Amino acid sequence: MDQPTLYAEPGASWWPLLWGPLFALCGVVVEAVTGSVRPSLWIVVALLLALPTALWVQGRRRLHGVRLTPVALHQGREELAVRDVAEVAGVEPRAGAKVLGGGWDVPRGTEAVPIRLVDGTVVTGWARDADALRAELAKLLTARGDARSGPGA
Repeated sequence: MDQPTLYAEPGASWWPLLWGPLFALCGVVVEAVTGSVRPSLWIVVALLLALPTALWVQGRRRLHGVRLTPVALHQGREELAVRDVAEVAGVEPRAGAKVLGGGWDVPRGTEAVPIRLVDGTVVTGWARDADALRAELAKLLTARGDARSGPGA
């Protein structure tokens, strides 16, 4: 069953794929100004530059993507069940806390989001817009608390 996405960051956009073709276009223009143009060569150059760029972008999307659903917080390749989260508001960051996603530190360009788990440990999540992620997690935790304290609890 697909869960709705409450918060998402892709980790990287696909626009860097334009670097190779733009470089090749510049090469065609320079050749047109200076002499004969070899378009087939520049098509090969564009493809040779686009392929590693596509791998790079896909890797960044996989390793630096953030996605929050009602069931789990996905940070890179790691998944944290929302049921394991105790609180996000007012949690102080701790030195040496485990960084979600498998890295030693939060990815460059992101901010830390300290998360207290139900077992009392603090882990470090991350997002480019840390306040928005924290707010969405807090909404989920509030809704979960309301459901537990509601009728039949």
